[in-house]
This record gives sequence, C-alpha cells and structure tokens, in this order.
Amino acid sequence: MTHPDQAGPPGCVRHPDRPTGLSCTRCGRPACPECLRDASVGYQCVDCVHAGRQGFRRGTTVAGAEPGRRPVVVPVLVALNVALFVLTAAQAGSIGSNDRSALFREWVLVPGLVASGDWWRPLTAGFLHYGPLHLVFNMMALWWLGRELEPILGRGRFLAVYLVSLLGGSAAAMLFSAPNSAVAGASGAVFGLMGALFVVARRLRAPMGQIVGLVAVNLVISVVVPGISLVGHLGGLVLGAAATAGLVHVPAVRNRTLLQVSALVLLAVVVVGVIATRAAAVSFV
Repeated sequence: MTHPDQAGPPGCVRHPDRPTGLSCTRCGRPACPECLRDASVGYQCVDCVHAGRQGFRRGTTVAGAEPGRRPVVVPVLVALNVALFVLTAAQAGSIGSNDRSALFREWVLVPGLVASGDWWRPLTAGFLHYGPLHLVFNMMALWWLGRELEPILGRGRFLAVYLVSLLGGSAAAMLFSAPNSAVAGASGAVFGLMGALFVVARRLRAPMGQIVGLVAVNLVISVVVPGISLVGHLGGLVLGAAATAGLVHVPAVRNRTLLQVSALVLLAVVVVGVIATRAAAVSFV
C-alpha cells in the first residue's frame, strides 16, 4: 500500500493529468511520450523543438539567396516573351513577318526614335523577336541558363541581372548601330546570363570548360550569321558579368543586401546614362 504522503511521478508539463517519469533533455521539464521528440541526445519536448526551429538559420547561396527555391521568374519571362510574339504575329497576320505589327514597330529599338523621345524602346525591344526561330532559340537559352542561375542568385537578384543585361545590350546597340536600324530580341539579356553563369562558376571554383565553350560558340554565331547584333550581345555579356560580380563578391556582412542593391543601381545608372548620352548625339536619318 502506498503511503498517502509519498509523492508519485510528476505530471507532464503540457498534460498535468498524465504522470510521467520522462523529461526533456533540453529544459528538464517532465513530459509524456506524446510530447517528446527524438533528439541527437535523448528526447526534447515539443516546445523546445519549436523554439529550436525558430532560432535555426538556414544557409544561403553564394549570392545570399535562400537555397532550394524553385525558379519562378524564368517561366514568367518565357511566358511574357511568347505572349508578346503571339500578339505581334496576330496583329501582323503572319508568324514569319510579325515585325510588321503595330506593337512591334512601337517597341523595337531604333536609336533615332529613342533620340526623338521614345525612351521605352531600349527596354521593350528586349521582349520582341523576329520570327519563331529567333524566339525559340532565345527562350531555350533563357530556360536553360535561368534555371541554373535563379536558385543561386535568388528571384529578385536574378531579375535585376536580367534587366541590367538587357539594357546593356540596348546601350551597345545604341552606341554602334545606325540611327535608323531596328534591333530587337532577348539576346542581350541571354548573353548577360552567360556572363553571370561564368562569374558564378568562377566564384564557386566549378569547371569552366563548358561555359567558356558556350560563350565562344554563341559569339562565333553572332559574327557568322547575318542580321545579328554582335555589339548587343557583347554589351549584355559584359553587363551581366559585372552585375553578377557585384552580387557574389560582396562580403557576407550585415548590410550585404544594401551593398548589392547599390552595385546594381550604379550599373543601371551608368547604362541609362550611356543610352541618354547617345540619344542626345544621334541625328535620325
């Protein structure tokens, strides 16, 4: 018979009506089996497990992004480019001659028209394509490169690199193309992603052979195939590499994001300044 003054096992801290001889190895409070979880040493109560998860900080990528996030910006960009191609083809009544559409003529990059006040053309031209083959090649490259880069850079940083590269390609086309030439396509931005992948691979000390080969082959194609803006590709390549370098080589300090944003804004200001300066000097013929 148990003496009335003899104390029994303590009750679970979450279920006081359940006597238990078990306790949490972290906080020492009594806990029933339902309230305990396996730990590296012994068992921890659910409250300690929850507190530990809140205090746990996941690692980040070389650019400071949260790892493991699936690409979202890439499919959106592909869908936007395809949708605009379909729209221009419908307006023109032709898939192969979609550049005859009103929207295409309004958005294509013509340096002389930028000088006349059409300031949106350096950006909008990067979402237009001459015919289905031009679209397919660029979208395949965007899909392949983007799915590699977006998880590393993070969604916002990836989009910023893409847009800076696009404007870099447009700035180069503004500088070295005739005032009445018409330039369009996502190639400048795609070459920017090639430059970005090169910088990331060097930062991670990954094998460079395939990336260098990819860039070299595409530059040769830009020279050999007529009607391709080589300078636009080079402008995008350089700006994409520079923008990515400003992301992955910033030290992991508390204000790292601010430093990254500052680097991207500085590049964007320089590119826009180049476009504006060139526009002021262009005489449209």
